[in-house]
Amino acid sequence: MTENGGMKKKVVVGMSGGVDSSVAACLLKERGYDVIGVTMQIWQDEEPERAAENGGCCGLSAVDDARRVAQALGIPYYVMNFKREFKRCVIDYFTAEYLRGRTPNPCIACNRYVKWEALLRRSLEIGADYIATGHYARIARLPNGRLAVSQSAAPRKDQSYALYNLTQDQLSHTLLPLGEYTKEEVRQIADSYRLPVAHKPDSQEICFVPDHDYAAFLARETKGHMPPEGDFVTKTGEALGRHKGIAHYTVGQRKGLGLAMRHPVFVTQIRPETNEVVVGGEEDVFTDELFCDHLNLMGAEAFYEGDRFLAKVRYGHQGSLCRIERAEGDTLKCRFQEPVRAVTPGQAVVFYRDGYVAGGGVITG
Repeated sequence: MTENGGMKKKVVVGMSGGVDSSVAACLLKERGYDVIGVTMQIWQDEEPERAAENGGCCGLSAVDDARRVAQALGIPYYVMNFKREFKRCVIDYFTAEYLRGRTPNPCIACNRYVKWEALLRRSLEIGADYIATGHYARIARLPNGRLAVSQSAAPRKDQSYALYNLTQDQLSHTLLPLGEYTKEEVRQIADSYRLPVAHKPDSQEICFVPDHDYAAFLARETKGHMPPEGDFVTKTGEALGRHKGIAHYTVGQRKGLGLAMRHPVFVTQIRPETNEVVVGGEEDVFTDELFCDHLNLMGAEAFYEGDRFLAKVRYGHQGSLCRIERAEGDTLKCRFQEPVRAVTPGQAVVFYRDGYVAGGGVITG
């Protein structure tokens, strides 16, 4: 029986080997669900030594840790192969975006197309009712009848931004048991159940680029066919020096430019059509508008001219008030009440209202 007195519901928990997903599985079992632990094998076409180093949700150590947790909880555990989906939907996307002079968000793509599309589909095929993860976020049914991800009870750990692209059907089959907890409380729960990962450090990097060397990763993926060197220029077109290739840079970047200037300069724009990287002063990194496309509606039924939201332009952004304007086709223009720093093409802009995700899109400029 479940905590609500009904028949047991089956839930597949995506177990990364970390404390968050481990406690998610623990809480769901405690609440009476029929829990199955699954680790998604997505990035292991490599030497065992390198695979073991790739922490987070990808390495061999993650499988070992998740299996030990499943044994401690007494739940069945499996490793499912999603390497093909991960390559197509995350790695290829990540590479293509950088080559276009944009800065992608691979975690958002992985959530939407691997965890919540491929894993959910396979879970339903084996008779599960839900999938669950260790994300710090909640799901709410709004007065308009739509489901929406809402912000976590722990603002510092909130991960709702990375889930903006989920569909209504996916949300209806999703459980997020950590939404009501802080990180400290999650570790306390892990301790109380003597889970072997209770004090395992959090992963801080993109799982398939653990050394943070994006350029080296892209060079391997493209077999050396990287964008060529070009010019650093001012916004008026004055050449200031040579850059290493547009894939090495992102909007807002200051370090690693190699320019001998008398004052700090920042990347303000990347122009793939001319192979130029535009730099300027810190004031040039701020803007009061952006455009976005590839829209996803979540809590909102539609985006209307004049709608006002709190918009986040990257994961760590606290959010800024904005007003929506319709543009051509599947595009929105977003005007901010005050200038926002480092609006970056390729990143997501996520619109919030009353703490829930109304929807979002991909920044184009």
